[in-house]
Amino acid sequence: MNSEIADRKARRALAGYQRTRRLVLAMLVVALFAALLFGQSMFAPDTVIHETIEMFGVLLIFLGIVGRLWSTLYIGGRKSQQIVTGGPYSITRNPLYVFSTLAACGVGAQMGSIVAMIGFGLLCAAAFHVVILREERFLADAMGAPYRAYMARVPRFLPDLSLYEEGDTGSFRPRLLLNTLLDGLVFLVAMPAFELIDAGQVSGALPVLFRLP
Repeated sequence: MNSEIADRKARRALAGYQRTRRLVLAMLVVALFAALLFGQSMFAPDTVIHETIEMFGVLLIFLGIVGRLWSTLYIGGRKSQQIVTGGPYSITRNPLYVFSTLAACGVGAQMGSIVAMIGFGLLCAAAFHVVILREERFLADAMGAPYRAYMARVPRFLPDLSLYEEGDTGSFRPRLLLNTLLDGLVFLVAMPAFELIDAGQVSGALPVLFRLP
């Protein structure tokens, strides 16, 4: 009975961290969109440099969404029950956050600015760092020495590809994949949103207060 109560508490705590992650992601996207309503790239929208940065950003967004789905296939709702060490979790302890950061870089790149691309990624990584530290404390307490050994072996954020192992994907949970996909779609909103912002700035409907390289 005590173990069941502890398990329920662990699940509630982890669900709280996951809600925090979604909230942080949504707040970052909204805040950055709001800030960039009045910013513009130094490169004109019809130049090769501007278009190249945008297309590279599209690639990062799709890489981020696919990577998040790949990570969810492995974690499969097992995060509070057992240590997942295969696939993306063999090269970084937080692949969902890594791929979310890549997608955030892609969002910034839709402005056609290298600075915006890097800045979006850094802000996203910094915000997730706070959530990661809380999750790690929880998981270390819940799983003890095995998780601490995993922490010592696998980097927290930047992937180490030399550590890659295929591992076991566990049970397939369509609902979790769907939730991850829906979470990731927020990044795709960046593409039409920035096109509208560009159009508003070109027409003069939106003022341009600053420019970024």
